[in-house]
Amino acid sequence: MKIAMVSPYDFTWPGGVTIHVSQLARELERSGHEVQVLAPHSPSRECQDGDLLVPLGRSVPLPSNGSIARVSLSVWLARRIRALLQREQYDVIHLHEPMAPILPLTVLEYSNTVNVGTFHACRNRQHLYRMSRPVIKRWRSRLHGSIAVSPAAMRYVSEAFPGEYEIIPNGIDVDHFSQRAVPWPQYQDGKTNLIFVGRLEKRKGLRYLLEAYGRLKWDMPDLRLIVVGPGTPDKDSYHVLSSQNLQDVEFVGRVPYEDLPRYYASADIFCSPATGGESFGIVLLEAMAAGKPIVASGIEGYQGVMQHGRQGSLFQNKSVESLALELQTLILDPDLRRKMGGQGRATAEQYRWQVVARRVEQYYQSCIQVAHGIAGQRTA
Repeated sequence: MKIAMVSPYDFTWPGGVTIHVSQLARELERSGHEVQVLAPHSPSRECQDGDLLVPLGRSVPLPSNGSIARVSLSVWLARRIRALLQREQYDVIHLHEPMAPILPLTVLEYSNTVNVGTFHACRNRQHLYRMSRPVIKRWRSRLHGSIAVSPAAMRYVSEAFPGEYEIIPNGIDVDHFSQRAVPWPQYQDGKTNLIFVGRLEKRKGLRYLLEAYGRLKWDMPDLRLIVVGPGTPDKDSYHVLSSQNLQDVEFVGRVPYEDLPRYYASADIFCSPATGGESFGIVLLEAMAAGKPIVASGIEGYQGVMQHGRQGSLFQNKSVESLALELQTLILDPDLRRKMGGQGRATAEQYRWQVVARRVEQYYQSCIQVAHGIAGQRTA
């Protein structure tokens, strides 16, 4: 098949959706399909998967869900998109966040082939879809099939756009994280290493981890916290750092994807204290693939990926006391850490891209049948 992957987000900036798109595209290529990625771009930035990219518009940064979404708002792309679709004659157009401005909506407007949408987002409020529903519902009706990456994502989108959704989760390059990565030598000094991986945005909950760490550090001096991810700490996190004079907290910053497994390998416990807005939790799967036990907030998106007491522990969202208690339990019990890490490895195998992409291919086929059936009814 000839497949177009459409992303509203700048393909040169790393993020959950862009990583999903590029890795799914690569796996579909390995299965013999021809895949192109239609996405905005920043000409000044390098693109790791540039051979996949058909650049459509420069991106502008917009606040979104406590983060920054880099999307194209150019209304001048319509003629170019229409010509591209007529020339390429894709068998399937797979739109990620298909109701996002403005590229996916424009592609849907001019597409005359099978359209499949994947909904990734999960937000605490529904106002965005509710406000835009009267305007964009006509484009929603042009989808022949709809995928949600998790029950949380399905709940979020279906409240505004009821219908049938196939739940197909995010995938992960299990081997990238599970192969024997060499730990960084500076962290192999006998201390127990906690690790946080994610953008330093308020909704990622770093301040709660810092507070819990501060409580534990007093009685456990051989404890270290490694913070991996781009950005700067929010003002609440800065306040905790300064008021408690926390020691052995290292901010690594953004790291290359190739080096990320070494940080997981250096850790004893992975922690994700996100407060909401997470539809899935790729970082949880990365930690599982690396064989690390997890302490994560009990938000809906995370509960769909892990179970309390199996791959790790779920603590009460935004509760420093609950987080500190779950961390302390794992810090004091190396055998439990190893057991949970092993269960996590087994869980991660279910999310290999080979498995996920096969399900996506099967869904494409069912959508093609639906589309042809509809076309047949119209011409009958």
